[in-house]
Formats: sequence, C-alpha cells, structure tokens
Amino acid sequence: MSKLKVYIASPFFNDFEVSCLERTEKILFGRGFNVFSPRLNEVRDEITSKDPVWSLETFINDKKFIDWADVVVALYHGCYSDSGTAWECGYACGTSTPVIAVHVGRDENNGSNLMIHESAHANITLDELEGYDFEKMPSSRYSGIMF
Repeated sequence: MSKLKVYIASPFFNDFEVSCLERTEKILFGRGFNVFSPRLNEVRDEITSKDPVWSLETFINDKKFIDWADVVVALYHGCYSDSGTAWECGYACGTSTPVIAVHVGRDENNGSNLMIHESAHANITLDELEGYDFEKMPSSRYSGIMF
C-alpha cells in the first residue's frame, strides 16, 4: 500500500492553534504519512500578505493539495473556528475526500457547528488521532453540544 496522503486543515494564528497543529504534524509525520500542512508551506510576511498574487497562489496551492490528499485531518476549535479551515472542510466533503475532524476546542460547552461534525467521516480528539486506524477509517459521530 502506498503512503497515505494527508492534508491538514487548521488555523495557525495564535500560540494555542500552532501548538495543536505542531502536535498533529508530529503525529502524522511520525506515522510515516505523506503530509501537506499549509503552515509548513506558507510564504507570508507584511508585504506578501497584502499581495493579491500571493493570495491567489496560496489558494490555488492549498486547493491543489486537498485534491491530492486521500484524507483531510481538520483541527476544529469548536464554537470559534477559522473560516479558511471551514472552507477546506466543505471543499473536501464536496469532492468526496473524507474529513477527520479533530476536536481541540478549549471550552466544550461552546459546542460544535453541525456543518463541521456532520460532514466529517469521523469526529475524534487529538489524543485519539495518535491511534486512529487510517486503513480501516472507522467513522464516529459527534455527541457533544451542537448548533
């Protein structure tokens, strides 16, 4: 069997998000998967982030790698989540690429948007990601507070 190709969808705008993403990258790379993480492939500074060419190239590249992936692992921060991550999840679902929603929200009382957890093939925690069987791809439903 060839190496599983994984696209990581996640915000990385603050220390907590980066910490969750770094742990996810470590887990997936450590399991020998072929991983694309936009954070590790980003070229942005104060000048480029205002450049429409940079913006378009980033969009095209990320979309290309979602199309390349066998599965999307999405870090979902609950009530707060990143609109880019939500778009990546929706696009993956719309193209029949399975999404594994990894729930990493700090406050479980804020709940989960049904459009994320219902479109996900599986809903797991970051701890569960370490042992998740990507070969059998078991599905699991979200059971917390929903909106």
